[in-house]
Amino acid sequence: MDDAIISVRNLHKWYSGVHALKGVSLDFKRGEALGLIGDNGAGKSTLINILSGVQTADEGEILVDGKLVRIARPRDAMNLGIETIYQYNSMVPTMSIARNLFIGREPTRFSVFGVGILDQKKMGSESIKAIANVDLHLRSPDALVGELSGGQRQGVAIARAMHFKSKVMILDEPTNHLSVKETQKVIGFVRGLKEQGVTGVFISHNMHHVFDCCDRVVAMARGEVVLDKRIEETSIDEVHNVL
Repeated sequence: MDDAIISVRNLHKWYSGVHALKGVSLDFKRGEALGLIGDNGAGKSTLINILSGVQTADEGEILVDGKLVRIARPRDAMNLGIETIYQYNSMVPTMSIARNLFIGREPTRFSVFGVGILDQKKMGSESIKAIANVDLHLRSPDALVGELSGGQRQGVAIARAMHFKSKVMILDEPTNHLSVKETQKVIGFVRGLKEQGVTGVFISHNMHHVFDCCDRVVAMARGEVVLDKRIEETSIDEVHNVL
């Protein structure tokens, strides 16, 4: 556990009598890219929802940096440095890149009782830097997110997580519905997380994508972890066989 940034121990979750997680224990190691594989209903989405604060476990423990924590809402996860980028991310298409990058964390020039005037200049300049840091070249931070391609939107979501110094970035099916070129761009983002000191959790149905960009693969089936190996110690065929 010494190199684990997140550890989950004996997690259980029930939904109306359905045992969705059955005593899951797993370490997410510091600075690695972990691929999480499993069919629908395997439990991987439930596990990620618990780590991101969307749901809470019925039993079990979560440790971050070796300390026992309670993640009861998404804000708790964000405060712990855990950022989740969903397949259909939470960006607002009718808002600009800059506004989306700072959504929920907008800088203000001054504030009275929590109400203030947005610091548009700061948002614009910091957005340009954040986007450049993930090698995403867009014409203006004022462009509407709705005008971007799917891959560009994922890039902005990753830039947002990087800008706010996330320790762990969870990407939920980030390559779905993307072109081959955009898919390779997102896979490149995942590979680059290690250089930024960020732990990546890459959830996908596409094992070729996982084997292309991850250090370790964890397979889940029927609410349990059925395989946990480094990429070089396993194969796509072996993962298929345990699912």
